Amino acid sequence: MRRSRRVRALVALALGAVLALAGCGAGGRPDSGSGGGGQSEGSTVGITADSIKVGSHFPLTGVAAPGYSEIPTGTKAYFDWVNAHGGVNGRKIDYVFRDDAYNPTQTSQVVNELVLQDQVFAILGGLGTPTHGAVVDFLNTEGVPDLFVSSGSLLWDQPQKHPMTFGWQPDYEVEAKILADHVAKTFPQARVGLFLQNDDVGTDAERGIRRYLDKQIVAVERYTPGNTDIGPQMSALQAANADLVIGFNVPSYTALTQLQGQKLNYKPQWVYSNIGADPVLVGSLLGRFSQGQVTDNALLNGIITDEYLPRADNPADPWTAQFDAIWKAHGDGGALSNFRIFGMSQGYAFVQAMLAAGPNPTRQGLVEAIEKGGTQFQGPWAAPYRFTADKHSGMSGVKVVQVTGQTTKALTPVRTTSNGDAPIQDETAGETPVPPNGIPTNPGA
Repeated sequence: MRRSRRVRALVALALGAVLALAGCGAGGRPDSGSGGGGQSEGSTVGITADSIKVGSHFPLTGVAAPGYSEIPTGTKAYFDWVNAHGGVNGRKIDYVFRDDAYNPTQTSQVVNELVLQDQVFAILGGLGTPTHGAVVDFLNTEGVPDLFVSSGSLLWDQPQKHPMTFGWQPDYEVEAKILADHVAKTFPQARVGLFLQNDDVGTDAERGIRRYLDKQIVAVERYTPGNTDIGPQMSALQAANADLVIGFNVPSYTALTQLQGQKLNYKPQWVYSNIGADPVLVGSLLGRFSQGQVTDNALLNGIITDEYLPRADNPADPWTAQFDAIWKAHGDGGALSNFRIFGMSQGYAFVQAMLAAGPNPTRQGLVEAIEKGGTQFQGPWAAPYRFTADKHSGMSGVKVVQVTGQTTKALTPVRTTSNGDAPIQDETAGETPVPPNGIPTNPGA
């Protein structure tokens, strides 16, 4: 018992800021801004004849840094590669990312600095809903394009409230629908339990899951981020005889559910959302939280999850090969990782959007270019975007995969859908070929 308390204390200390990518925000269509923003219509703040300044916020320090801090290093490497090949319409990208330690108060501070002092043209890929939710109102008031938020919350798809803000990855409802449909077809007799983060992540996911599994669900348990004692929730799932559990949670709680399941001798089929299922990161957390008692990824073998980007451990994928070449040329050390591929893919999307905005881009012109042509943007992502004037959601689908060791194998083709009762269907377009040098051309040309 004393050892158990010590382990829980260490885990609680380690988790600190590792919270879910979920939260809230509000805003309105900008008419004018102060300081950094000015009028968004025609605003060229952050644009010169030879440069484009773009900013972001990430947890570069603190316990949320593992994994997530690698994302902007991937983006920077990609932008350095683009700059070495002439930039975007002759402009080099000046990428400034700052540490918010996954603290919304610090996010507000660093984003204010980026907008008012650094005078960035746009914010790209700000990570986390509770953190980004603290600045979305400010960014929209200032008329700053707020592109491709690193979070699957539905809160970024509110173009009437947040006209400058766009999601990027598949939202949690879309992801949940596709996973739940697979479970319903593959495990029709399963007694389904849900392990959900007690915020927008869980709310959005449950909405999607219940469209396909409502009659199979026997228990729903929720956890509060930061509370590492999930014993009661796991015991309740076990008591309900849930033999398949779907978890929408961050990586720390994937590790905790696996360790608690081992303690209880509870071994359901686990299905985890993408945000909680990176085998390499979760494997390292298993070792840390178990104080070295778990030394490999064996607990993760067989879990089901989903993917929407190339994997770092698949060098046969042409996109992975291209990103590896970029990382070797411009990376800051270490190996190519899935998080760095995430950052490179966001960088690719930003370059594509800037090209669509034309040779004389403005802030409002960039937003309108994404709304007008975003559904035609193609790149390393698995499914098309859903960007229009009325919808600012990101990717429309994923493929379902199963973890084997530190990699995955596909269980389905890429499947797409949208929110609500939109049907699920197989994506037929196929993979986008890598363009010369891995740099997009104007999608509207």
